[in-house]
Amino acid sequence: MSTAAFTEDLVAKSYDRTLLRRLLTYLRPYQAAVAVSFLLIVVMAGLDLVGPYLTKVAIDRYITKGDAPGLARVAALYLLTLLGAFAVRYGQVYILQMTGQKVMLDMRRQIFGHLQRLHVGFFDRNPVGRLMTRVTTDVDAVNELFTSGVVTVFGDLFTLLGIMGVMTAMNPKLALVTFSVIPFFFVITNWFRQGSRQSFREVRKWVARINAFLQENLTGMSVVQLFRREGRNRDAFAAINRAHADANVSQIFYYAVFYPAIDLLAAVAVAMILLYGGARVLAGTLTLGALVAFVQYSERFWRPISDLSEKFNILQAAMASSERIFTLLDSPAEVVSPPRPALLAQVRGRVAFEDVSFAYVPSQWVLRDVDFTVEAGRSVALVGATGAGKTTIISLLARFYDVQAGRVSLDGIDVKDLDPAQLRSSLALVLQDVHLFSGTIASNIRLGSPIPDEKVREAARAVHAHRFIEALPEGYQTEVRERGATLSVGQKQLLSFARALAHDPRVLILDEATSSVDTETEALIQDALKVLLRGRTAIVIAHRLSTIQNVDEILVMHKGRIRERGTHQQLLAQRGIYWRLYQLQYKDQEVLAGGEAELPA
Repeated sequence: MSTAAFTEDLVAKSYDRTLLRRLLTYLRPYQAAVAVSFLLIVVMAGLDLVGPYLTKVAIDRYITKGDAPGLARVAALYLLTLLGAFAVRYGQVYILQMTGQKVMLDMRRQIFGHLQRLHVGFFDRNPVGRLMTRVTTDVDAVNELFTSGVVTVFGDLFTLLGIMGVMTAMNPKLALVTFSVIPFFFVITNWFRQGSRQSFREVRKWVARINAFLQENLTGMSVVQLFRREGRNRDAFAAINRAHADANVSQIFYYAVFYPAIDLLAAVAVAMILLYGGARVLAGTLTLGALVAFVQYSERFWRPISDLSEKFNILQAAMASSERIFTLLDSPAEVVSPPRPALLAQVRGRVAFEDVSFAYVPSQWVLRDVDFTVEAGRSVALVGATGAGKTTIISLLARFYDVQAGRVSLDGIDVKDLDPAQLRSSLALVLQDVHLFSGTIASNIRLGSPIPDEKVREAARAVHAHRFIEALPEGYQTEVRERGATLSVGQKQLLSFARALAHDPRVLILDEATSSVDTETEALIQDALKVLLRGRTAIVIAHRLSTIQNVDEILVMHKGRIRERGTHQQLLAQRGIYWRLYQLQYKDQEVLAGGEAELPA
């Protein structure tokens, strides 16, 4: 056995009981409903025992003696029993299904709430499609356990014990003959259990991969078609789909052997009853009614056994799914609010980075000894080549990640000591890649905040988004399709800008915020910013150097360090990295004195 297989087997054994106990905690709020369902199951198990015994009574007491009125009474009682069983089964199924839906609601709410608390880095490492599988397919599998497994298994056990008790009381020897095939059932069940568990895990794994692959490729369909990757992606999907089908075929194999084997054992049991019991009837030591009742009890005896096997399958599926769900729920929220967060009575907007070093991967530093301060109401720009660490600085300020060394502070308080809700409500972030949600234009600007309509319109006017919004069919109430599919990239960026301004932040962060708007619109935004940024702290990341010439200070980053700082004119005079970047952008418009400066290593 390989080390991986051995480890997985140990995990399976240690997880089974722990996972089941943990799953059962979701039933605690619904103990009354579970108790009623449990009681109905006991009643239903008792009613299931009545039918064969009434058959015995009808044959031995009335049919053999030609007593038609007595037979009619037994038949009426039999019908009444069936009606009672129907009513009890209906109530039990209804209560359990309702409880299962409530448990599923609670579980999905818990998973989604936990996902919202996890830091951004978690989503960088875990494909969205797999996380969607946790919330959808895996929760459905667990719901099956609650509605068809955990409670109803007791009904099967009661039915089994009841049938065994009645059969033993009627004729102990014939009961032993019937039960003689049970050891073979345990052998088959153990083989099925060992083989099916791994197949369940494989099926769940490949379902998650299918979802992840579909989500990634459907989202990026324009890129797929542009670069003519349809054939390659079709082949890649076919490989994943084939692996999923193979896992299902493996699972089907165990089903295909197990259920016919159970039916065979049931047939053998009936044959043994007829063989032994028939001889006893001929010898006069057993009544014909008892023999018929034994055959009926035998058929009902194997039905709950088969049901228990099905419950075992449901349990296996639930265990495979719950492992993934609880692994997700146990993923620690690495960025959390402190036990006693500091509160800022009034946010002024002073931002400071004090000797900050940071790495996404241990020992691979993205920032090294970054040190700068942005006084309240002042503006600073971050420039540098791609990968220099500019966006990372923004992520640390918003506390999407925590620093490994140094300190990031807002108004003199370490951001780790602040409530993340207050910290982030003090910031407004406009990213290059704008994300719009389903809803209206207005709701995408508000994002759930109680912002008046007039303030929404003012923000849109300030960034010159009002004109194109009013041109839409329903203006600010126009529905936004998924990810803003009907809007241009520039229009989405203008909406993102209006969203930030409508929330009136003390610190405004622009990460390539004007990269996708045309030159005319960019000029209008720059005019608006001169007024809108007054009194606010601004941090601007830009590759277009024309957009940052009026900021109070420019920080030039290179390989995770701040290499130059100063105003636009001061940095040009230094003839260093900034001068080189400026020359590369405007060499066709300006002729700068001197030779080309090389970027330092």
